[in-house]
Amino acid sequence: MKEEREMLRATDKITALYCRLSQEDALAGDSNSIVNQKNILLQYTKDNCFPNPTFFANDGYSGTTFDRPGFQKMLNEIESGNVAVCITKDLSRLGRNSAMTVLYTNITFLKHGARYIVINDNFDTSDQNSMGIDMASIKNWINELYARDTSRKIRVVNKSKGSRGIPLTTNVPYGYMKNPDDPTRWLVDEEAAIVVKYTFKMAIEGRGWAEPDCNAADQGQGTYSNSL
Repeated sequence: MKEEREMLRATDKITALYCRLSQEDALAGDSNSIVNQKNILLQYTKDNCFPNPTFFANDGYSGTTFDRPGFQKMLNEIESGNVAVCITKDLSRLGRNSAMTVLYTNITFLKHGARYIVINDNFDTSDQNSMGIDMASIKNWINELYARDTSRKIRVVNKSKGSRGIPLTTNVPYGYMKNPDDPTRWLVDEEAAIVVKYTFKMAIEGRGWAEPDCNAADQGQGTYSNSL
């Protein structure tokens, strides 16, 4: 009876299929798209008869941090004992922080009875003698180096853009407006500039946020611009 209860409980557990796509991955093409990952994971699940496949996904999240809604939701299911198997397309989909990735795959997942499989990297925690297990540490390290190198390149590009006066954000700050003839350039919003200039003037004079300028407020907006 005990064995039967354990078997029934095992079939109630889910097969967690985790997908992740960062902004950098999206630029590389469709090979790592969420749709492509889901198709690969679902086909693998069907081919190997894993029950109750359930998707957890993060779109637009870096692998260097594990503070991702989809991953945290899956982790909660694992720690609650509701996951029999967790599957990803490759190790980098789970994360690009080598230390944290090893912590989750080799300790947390196993502690809560969740088997972890990586399709492309031939990694399966149920077979500790496989070549994939031996290569995992090297691949995790390479994945982390890739993330660091990408971050370094992005900083160089942003620095180059900034030195040429090209905006680095899509949202235009208060006081400016997008140039209708060139979206990569900003124009001064003359109406909002009055408020911005007056705010800076008060800051230079040593006035704080809790110190309203009642006299200036009574004079009207036109007086602000004339006094600048």
